[in-house]
Amino acid sequence: MMSRISSICIFFGCLSLASVAGIAQEVVHALTGTVNNTNLTAKTITVITDDGSDGTFKDMTSSHTSIEFDKDVRTDATAADEFKKSGARVIVYYFGFGKGRTVVALRSLGPGPFTKSPGTVVKFEKGKHSLSIKDRSGAIESFEITRSTVVETGSGAVEGPKFEPGKGDQVQVISTEVNGSATALFVYAM
Repeated sequence: MMSRISSICIFFGCLSLASVAGIAQEVVHALTGTVNNTNLTAKTITVITDDGSDGTFKDMTSSHTSIEFDKDVRTDATAADEFKKSGARVIVYYFGFGKGRTVVALRSLGPGPFTKSPGTVVKFEKGKHSLSIKDRSGAIESFEITRSTVVETGSGAVEGPKFEPGKGDQVQVISTEVNGSATALFVYAM
């Protein structure tokens, strides 16, 4: 009798572990860089990343992996297997770590010019969609945050208006000038 109860408990334990594994999702993160090569045969995309990390990403085209990808960010992205612009400055949406990263989609940042600004948040005005940071020299830079701004957080890539940094947070902003105003295209929240 005890053996039968143990067998049933083990069976249901395995069943519950299988169901948890079945619903797990990969979180989509983002980084910036320049597309160096798209290899259709190897199903890889190589990017010269701004953060200096390994830039070879596997293409997700045949993967059945369940992903958690912010729907607002996804709408402005191009599926990895459809992106063909070598030399384009992009946001890369991916999941995984190190050499095991898989590209989900890319978004071209446009022609530029681009400015890379690391600093500390000194002011964030959600209602005015404005982020001000202090760089290492003490200079204050302000950026407009728009619906097109993408923010990489510890819990994945999100649309700019969902970003709520605190005073003193470390960030890096990739921006361009739009209608005479510095506009954040990508924010890396460190």
